[in-house]
Amino acid sequence: MLRLSKGKRPQGRIKAQPEDFVVEEITKSGVVLETGRRYTKEDLGFEDGPEGKHSFSVFVMQKRDWNTASALREIARKCGRGIKSAGFAGSKDRASISTQMCSIFGAMPERLMEIHVKDISINGAWESSAGVKLGDLLGNRFSITITEASEMERIRSLVEELNGRFPNYYGEQRFGSRSNNTQVGIAIMKGDFENAAKIFLTDSLGEKNEEAVTARKRLAEEMDFAEALNYFPWHLKYERMVLESLAQNPTDYANAIRKLPRAVTLMFVHSVESEIFNRELEMRVKSNDTHPRKGELSCPPDKFGYPDLSKTAPSSGNDDQFPVGNIVGYNSESLTEEEARILGEMGLTKEDFRVKHMPELNCKGTYRTLFSPYLNMKTSEGETGTISFSLSAGSYATVLLDELIDVQESPNITQF
Repeated sequence: MLRLSKGKRPQGRIKAQPEDFVVEEITKSGVVLETGRRYTKEDLGFEDGPEGKHSFSVFVMQKRDWNTASALREIARKCGRGIKSAGFAGSKDRASISTQMCSIFGAMPERLMEIHVKDISINGAWESSAGVKLGDLLGNRFSITITEASEMERIRSLVEELNGRFPNYYGEQRFGSRSNNTQVGIAIMKGDFENAAKIFLTDSLGEKNEEAVTARKRLAEEMDFAEALNYFPWHLKYERMVLESLAQNPTDYANAIRKLPRAVTLMFVHSVESEIFNRELEMRVKSNDTHPRKGELSCPPDKFGYPDLSKTAPSSGNDDQFPVGNIVGYNSESLTEEEARILGEMGLTKEDFRVKHMPELNCKGTYRTLFSPYLNMKTSEGETGTISFSLSAGSYATVLLDELIDVQESPNITQF
């Protein structure tokens, strides 16, 4: 992806230990959920619902070296509930210390406060008439340690060059560890479930685990699904789900894909949307134009300074607003020339986001800012450098860091 900043970036190393990545969720009311702090519903502005309707417990979860889904699954189990009873506002990376709003249906706050799980703490819990749902956040505040940061002054110079906005690309993790989510997604949208399954199972490009590389290559040669269950690594649990289905019905590729959790298959289609957006944004970065052009979609900042996409409309050319692009779906009203061109190159139309035979994967389309703000940027240096900033929900810290630092790879590097 093209960078907006043109200056030479200093080298730095992001150490893959949780203490180096502190991610604190910012609630809809603008409160930063600080690590190590207890909260009440009054602190966060939660109002009581109708009397007698408190079926949920809302709580602040702090975790270290857990991903959000796994942490909530363990908490739900301790409460005698299933993972489907849990809700959260936004997913947080495993290799971090993070705080976030969550909820669970059918469990009492007192039970949550009594839970003891290594590296997880409940920093407040209360009854509520409604659970926490995806998107119930304003953004996240990051504090990141950079080791071997040779020139923190150079980082500050690049921050000034960006002038408060950076390209709002989707991060690499959106496209999968093997960078093939988009290929799988396009195959699914075209109804080519056989190709989708084969890419998912056999593509070894980008695979880092040697046992997995060997297994994928062997399956590509033999295509014996039943036999593959004897040698596919157990950690490839989603691949094994597909293999188990194909071992029983070797030609029913659509049903095999359906064995995957909906969140996984939906990510394949979402990666197609993300690829279109990133490619369009890259063309915009080439022109170094971070402000909305007259007539194109834009949105104003909210009272906190984050983009308010609910007020997206054609721009009058106001530089204070943020340019907005389509996350293309079947209901996208007007595609730009660039979006239409990219769709054509993929062999798709927006109607293909109505996924035939898998309507549960339909994507109607939405909006995303092409350039997004970073707020409260601070840098410091000592034996190591630190950088802290706040981003709106959906923006990637790694994308902003890529504008500022030439991150040196290491076996333990993480994305967030």
